[in-house]
Amino acid sequence: MSKAMVVDDSRAVRLILRRTLEKFGYQVFEAQHGKEALTVLEKEPQIGLMLVDWNMPEMNGLELVRAVRADPDRARMVLMMVTTETEIEQMVRALAAGANEYVMKPFTEEVITDKLRLLGVIP
Repeated sequence: MSKAMVVDDSRAVRLILRRTLEKFGYQVFEAQHGKEALTVLEKEPQIGLMLVDWNMPEMNGLELVRAVRADPDRARMVLMMVTTETEIEQMVRALAAGANEYVMKPFTEEVITDKLRLLGVIP
């Protein structure tokens, strides 16, 4: 079973994204912020997909993306930002930091599914 993590300080958003990923057979882990996500990654190194919010306490999503990309063991992890940040400059920053894809909130399940297909992580 493939493993994924949803990192968002909103419980409701985590639940929506969890349910979407579980439909495609993912075992889903959750974190409320970047620091918690890094702790989960230490315990679950097989996580290959992460959906990350930008605006979170303790460690934001951009910092998390940079931290993950700085680890050579996680170079192949697929990272998708799912955020309220709608400025093109923010999207450019996230992609430059190593995010593979970018989705703006509010989103639909279809948008998430389309992006996941585009990334090649679901059929």
